[in-house]
Amino acid sequence: MKDTEQKKLAIIVPCYNEESVLKDSVPKLLALLARMTQKQLVAEDSYLLLVNDGSTDSTWDIIQSLSAEDKHVHGVSLAVNAGHQNALMAGYATAYADESVDMMVCIDADLQDDEQCISDMVKNYHSGHDVVYGVRMSRSTDTLWKRATAKGFYKLMQCLGVKTVYNSADFRLLSRRAVGQLLRYNERNLYLRGIIPMLGYDSATVEYDRRPRTAGETHYGLTRMVSLAFDGITSFSSSLIHAILFMGGVFLIISIGILAWVLWAWYSDHAVPGWSSLMVSVWFCTGCLLIALGIVGEYIGKIYKEVKNRPRYNIEEYVGMDEG
Repeated sequence: MKDTEQKKLAIIVPCYNEESVLKDSVPKLLALLARMTQKQLVAEDSYLLLVNDGSTDSTWDIIQSLSAEDKHVHGVSLAVNAGHQNALMAGYATAYADESVDMMVCIDADLQDDEQCISDMVKNYHSGHDVVYGVRMSRSTDTLWKRATAKGFYKLMQCLGVKTVYNSADFRLLSRRAVGQLLRYNERNLYLRGIIPMLGYDSATVEYDRRPRTAGETHYGLTRMVSLAFDGITSFSSSLIHAILFMGGVFLIISIGILAWVLWAWYSDHAVPGWSSLMVSVWFCTGCLLIALGIVGEYIGKIYKEVKNRPRYNIEEYVGMDEG
């Protein structure tokens, strides 16, 4: 077992328009840090790192106020909204720049994920695990639609050969060396739930029950969830391209069958004049072609983003820590 003394923890909290929850969630996280310090699970100078993801409300003002009140609250503000995954990467990079940080935990500001599990994550870290996933025991707080689509998505990712942890989102602990490896992944189309299992380090899981959101609104609506899911599929698997090739072969066989039927009808004098079958075939094939082109276009679009190599985010301001 590793020496549990002086292991510094940074709890990274991405924040986008979270003015309604921060004054409740931050004291809970600070109290948790204090208890872990008393139990010598983490060093006394462990801290919260609140990442303001270009909020349009008073989130950053609240972060600055909380930092002024408590030295264990640090903050970094992104110049514009960069998205949840990029905000997480900004938090990882900022905490990693602090060479005294040994481990990092990410948790959303609404604390729907059980912050008490962080103690168990830290214990797993001390037992030698570089990655500790927070895994939901059930989805009872989700709607029937969300439960069905989530299960279908995980099954699809498994079929496509993408390694993921079922019922695990972005609530996790990473050791310093795991974060160091993560920061080497430079793609702009981020899907951290797929990247982190690729690191290959020893991992463990901590189960918990997810709470209902008590304030504010979820920032992961249907559009963002679909976008994240599509990023996960297209960033880690070329199976859709293979599926297009397979569909092309199937259509070729079907067209040969139709040609044989037309020749038979013409030879046996059973041909019925008309455009119905022709129009149906044209529209069907055209739709399939457009879908195929759209999928190929998505891959090309991702290549376009990658080759431009633009920064994932721009940091505007720090609070409670040295700029670096």
